[in-house]
Amino acid sequence: MGVLKFMRTTAGLFIVITIIAFFTGSDGIATPIYGTVTMNSAGYGAKDTMTIWGGGWSGLSVYAGVLMFDKTAGTGQGEFLDNGYIGGFCMDLSEYVAKGSFTYDVIMLEDGPRPTTFLGASMGQAKADYISELWGRFFDPAWSAGGTYTSQQNREAEAFAAAIWEIIYEDLPSSSAGWNVAVDGTGGSGGFKATNLDYQLANSWLSALNGTGPMADLRALSALGAQDFIVQIPEPATVAFLAFGFMLAATGKLSARNA
Repeated sequence: MGVLKFMRTTAGLFIVITIIAFFTGSDGIATPIYGTVTMNSAGYGAKDTMTIWGGGWSGLSVYAGVLMFDKTAGTGQGEFLDNGYIGGFCMDLSEYVAKGSFTYDVIMLEDGPRPTTFLGASMGQAKADYISELWGRFFDPAWSAGGTYTSQQNREAEAFAAAIWEIIYEDLPSSSAGWNVAVDGTGGSGGFKATNLDYQLANSWLSALNGTGPMADLRALSALGAQDFIVQIPEPATVAFLAFGFMLAATGKLSARNA
């Protein structure tokens, strides 16, 4: 099912500003979709190797840090991301990075990762808010700038990835001081921990999350059967400016046609 939202201009012109589709996955969950992004995996930005327990893995050595992609097309909110190289972070330890060109749904961060088979549910708003503040406070664009990365940049990007996985896979603590990427604090098959990383840096970032920091505007790029990723979309002011430009262009064409 699709839902169209409209905005009326002073000239009486209607402009479609959001198209929302609802997709029901193999887990039976209907997830609102706000667009698509087509891209190819393009390796890594800043990264390092650590060992993880989580997402169904036990003692797995992985690259952790920024994943790079070459975006070639987008629809809906996917058009807010420029074509070309973009960086993101894995949010889905249970699946692999897709090979070749792949189209992902743009969904709200709190609705990921999909499918919900391993976690039993999407992460929810509280965890999404933690990640948005983590990104707003500590993400460094230099981690995905290309070229050669310093050992410090690699160490930081790795710690950032671990902090994201800690938030997604662990139960919510009573306060942010309860996060600890070096300790699995969740019973059963859930939880997360990692070794061979700067866990003190990751934990210092996590403990600083108190709801008062800047919040990044994030989306999940999700595809069933492929690993899901977190990306940042342009600031709302930038998006509003672009929408205003489109509105002026459309209004100008209408005025010229009626002249």
